[in-house]
Amino acid sequence: MADAADPLVLDFVEWIAREPRFYAEVVATWRTSCPRLTIWEDASDRGYVVRETIEGTGLIVTVTEAGEKLLREHGRIGAPVR
Repeated sequence: MADAADPLVLDFVEWIAREPRFYAEVVATWRTSCPRLTIWEDASDRGYVVRETIEGTGLIVTVTEAGEKLLREHGRIGAPVR
């Protein structure tokens, strides 16, 4: 089942790569009631995205170097990693 989710994981990582997202926005946008579609968890577990607290900003989600590599390997352009 993980292979079926890979295109969605790629879409998720690409969406995050466009700009860092507030954690609340990520959860609200990518929420699902299906236990077999664990896009957020899959991307996080694979090291493609990370949550971090930015002082004065709050909890955000950004793409990691592994996430950038995933996007490059699939011909999708992402924002540069900070």
